[in-house]
Amino acid sequence: MPIPSSVQAAPHTLASGPCAAAATRYAQVRAHSLALAATLTAEDQGVQSMPDASPTKWHLAHTSWFFETVVLAAHVPGYRAFDPAFGRLFNSYYESLGPRHPRPQRGLLTRPSLDEVHAYRAHVDTAMQAFLAGAAGPQWEAAAPLVELGLQHEQQHQELIATDILHAFSCNPLLPAWKPQDAPALRLASQVAPVRWLAHPGGTVDIGHAGEGFAFDNETPRHAVLLQPFELADRLVTCGEYLAFVEEGGYGAAGLWLSDGWAAVQAQGWQAPAHWLAPGDPRAPSDRWQVFGPAGVRPLDAAAPVTQLSFYEAAAYAEWAGARLPTEAEWEAMWDEPGITQMTGHAWQWTRSSYDPYPGFRPLAGTVGEYNGKFMVGQLVLRGGSAYTPPGHARRTYRNFFPPAARWQCSGLRLAREVAR
Repeated sequence: MPIPSSVQAAPHTLASGPCAAAATRYAQVRAHSLALAATLTAEDQGVQSMPDASPTKWHLAHTSWFFETVVLAAHVPGYRAFDPAFGRLFNSYYESLGPRHPRPQRGLLTRPSLDEVHAYRAHVDTAMQAFLAGAAGPQWEAAAPLVELGLQHEQQHQELIATDILHAFSCNPLLPAWKPQDAPALRLASQVAPVRWLAHPGGTVDIGHAGEGFAFDNETPRHAVLLQPFELADRLVTCGEYLAFVEEGGYGAAGLWLSDGWAAVQAQGWQAPAHWLAPGDPRAPSDRWQVFGPAGVRPLDAAAPVTQLSFYEAAAYAEWAGARLPTEAEWEAMWDEPGITQMTGHAWQWTRSSYDPYPGFRPLAGTVGEYNGKFMVGQLVLRGGSAYTPPGHARRTYRNFFPPAARWQCSGLRLAREVAR
């Protein structure tokens, strides 16, 4: 759905000095969010397919709310909010900022309209561009980390826009394409090289962020971890390899599954990864397996990395394959190992590490201290980055996290194993 010219950001004075790079990056990131939604109708952008997902329209508004609340309201004297009621509608989980519209009911927000949300974005963009054109000295020093946090936050929501709309479209009997023009060339029946196992001798390694460049607070502090010798697969598990697990009865073999995972298989009726369509499925009749994605339904590509897996499915496959999932420390230690491939840009990779604070972790000060720390319970860490992760957003120390049953994200796996002694 094209963005009406009447709600696009007004011309502004270009930033200079220390704010110039931030102003350019701000414009690029904000434009990318709108580009992701450009082929979606207003109806598409208002749907919420499950409580864990959010409508595209809500993502576009929430990321604007973040800049309005965290940067503009706090650092621009006299800033006037676009609509004070939006504070309640588009706050996600910040208890310190007051009451919020319930997350499972975001799809009920038929008002404000999509056009109003676009107008809201334009209002915030105009104010941010003016701020970036004039900020300097202590004002900029105080705001600069929050501007960068807002940009990184919006990039996270860009990936959620993609995965949320794919889940919504997967619930539609028509299984519509989201971005058919971006469909990659099919590589059906293509071959991949056998897995090569890359050895690590073990010992003490340092993981986590330190030094220059952005990192979320959950990536800090950098600290030492003792590793035992291990081996890591040089690539991700493919759809063809995972299909063998499916066809050999992996989803019916209780001994391969963790207890909670087996309960999920039974309760949810899982028989294959999410978005896979078995031969003969009435939604896409065929005599072979099909996979639903951004380009709609396509034949399963045996060489492509498998995605849409829960942690439970990844762990069960690893058990079936005579291997295991790596810890996040093992994964990070192999980031630049010669011969390693597909560390980012293909699929988030489940690890066997609980999402816990690093030793010495301290949340950020103020409202943004609620960003990560309070979610450090009952979740597993994923590493890497997916095909939907915005360029430049992934890095070696990035810690993504989801509950173990989540399978609506672009999540796959890489195998690890012990070294025989």
